[in-house]
Amino acid sequence: MGTYLLRRLLGSIPLMVGVSILVFGILQAMPGGPLAVYLDNPFITGKDIALLKHQLGLDQPVHMQYLKWFEAFLTGQWGISYSSGEPVAKLIRARLPATVLLMGTAFVIATIVSVTTGVYSAVRHYSAFDYTVTAFSFLGISMPVFWFGLMLQLLLAVHLRWLPVAGFGDAANIADVARHLIMPAMVLSLLSAGRWSRYTRAGVLEVLSQDYVRTARAKGLPERAVIFRHALRTSLTPVVTIMALDLAGLFSGAVVTETVFAWPGMGSLLIQSVTKVDYPAILAILMVSSFAIVLANLLADLAYSVLDPRIVYR
Repeated sequence: MGTYLLRRLLGSIPLMVGVSILVFGILQAMPGGPLAVYLDNPFITGKDIALLKHQLGLDQPVHMQYLKWFEAFLTGQWGISYSSGEPVAKLIRARLPATVLLMGTAFVIATIVSVTTGVYSAVRHYSAFDYTVTAFSFLGISMPVFWFGLMLQLLLAVHLRWLPVAGFGDAANIADVARHLIMPAMVLSLLSAGRWSRYTRAGVLEVLSQDYVRTARAKGLPERAVIFRHALRTSLTPVVTIMALDLAGLFSGAVVTETVFAWPGMGSLLIQSVTKVDYPAILAILMVSSFAIVLANLLADLAYSVLDPRIVYR
């Protein structure tokens, strides 16, 4: 396991370098380049643009710009935000906990709902419950995140007045933060719960017909032990893969959700940075997000050996 983990970590280095080159190149190719935000300002002349390019090193060849940026990025110097004038690393440190809280809560909700409904649908397949879960799963998969968020706000916040419309609440008051967290977490977990529920149902349904499950039942084990100890563990392997791959989609949903609910996380910071063409902030946010996705896939690989004892890493 240790050798495999070391191999995967070393293999992630060229992957992240490739991602950084791709992201840097795409942003360089944007109309107007990194200084596009200044081009529409009538008070900034061509001479001012040339001076800014020189001060920021943007008059150098692209490969030299990349090498200097990447070297600074590795040392934690992620640049200065063009819009706020603050260090980008400081902005991300301030926003990251809110995004982790939202995505973590949504992930837990989606996992509990999808595994519970998926297992019960597999055990009671073609029942009324199974058809109901299937309908709601497809509804969750196809429903636009922003629309569902707006409908929840209209129902729970405007009409019923049960929850606050938007915002983070008082950070010193856990109960207040929790009340503000309920709706965005529900919205963000909707799409994932629908997808994962279908995969869980399919996996458990397939495993229930395997020989070792019939053997476990023949030994007289309780049905609950057969389902959760034998069938569910091995059937979760493909679900874990989908969960890791869906992390990018979860962050994409967080961008929309945080905007709808004015949640002060990295998603709303990304929207603000794109709107203002804040080049250093966009670069740093995309790199942090890419690293999180790579890390999630690594953790998913390690989880395989825990779920299925037949999988051994060497």
